[in-house]
Amino acid sequence: QVQLVESGGGLVQPGGSLRLSCVASGFRFSDYGMTWVRQAPGKEREWVSSILRDGSMPTYRSSVKGRFTISRDNAKSTLYLEMNGLKPEDTAVYYCAKENTLGHGTQVTVSS
Repeated sequence: QVQLVESGGGLVQPGGSLRLSCVASGFRFSDYGMTWVRQAPGKEREWVSSILRDGSMPTYRSSVKGRFTISRDNAKSTLYLEMNGLKPEDTAVYYCAKENTLGHGTQVTVSS
C-alpha cells in the first residue's frame, strides 16, 4: 500500500530554515506528481507546493513563493521541501501527498 513518511520538522526561530523530506513507498514514485500541503491549528488544510513527476514545473502558493523550494529525487523515492525565511504564519503540520493520500505529517513551529 501507499506509504508516505515525512520528517525534518521542528522548532525554528523566525527567519530560520528547515528541510522537510518525504520518503514514499508502495507505488512507482516517478510516475506521479507530488504535493506538499499544510494545516495550521484551527485552520483548514491548504496547498503549499506541487511538482511534476519528472521534477519540472514546481508551483507554489503565493505566500511561500521565493522562500520555499520543492524538489524530488526519483532514485530515492523522496520528495523535499526546502523552507527559508520562515515566518510564524508558516507554523503548521506539513504533509506530503500523492493524489488524495497523505502521510502522517511533520510539525513545523516558527517562534521566537
